[in-house]
Amino acid sequence: MTDDAHCGEERRPTVEGLQRRLADFAAARSWQPYHTPKNLATALSVEASELVEIFQWLTPEESAGVMRDEAAAHRVRDEVADVLAYLLQFCEVLGVDALAALSEKIDRNELRFPVE
Repeated sequence: MTDDAHCGEERRPTVEGLQRRLADFAAARSWQPYHTPKNLATALSVEASELVEIFQWLTPEESAGVMRDEAAAHRVRDEVADVLAYLLQFCEVLGVDALAALSEKIDRNELRFPVE
């Protein structure tokens, strides 16, 4: 498939393409009424907590090596995908450009925390 949201050898997904796929997925299932900012923020928090759960009782050394265990790596990738999906849907609903917001935040942090 040539859609820019699908990972392929020739093209990487884009934020806009992924947001379109997520919106289409939700629309096909009539889920839009449930995708309110409050519900999406709550779902994002739950998924972030599920990512934290993977690391909850690991030592620093174990957590640094988590991706060497294929089962754990699969769980990490799935939870990262869930967190990103809800964040992108949240941004879409509120009209937030996630990349611009991040860039602006980095700009502010560079001023707040200058290199000495």
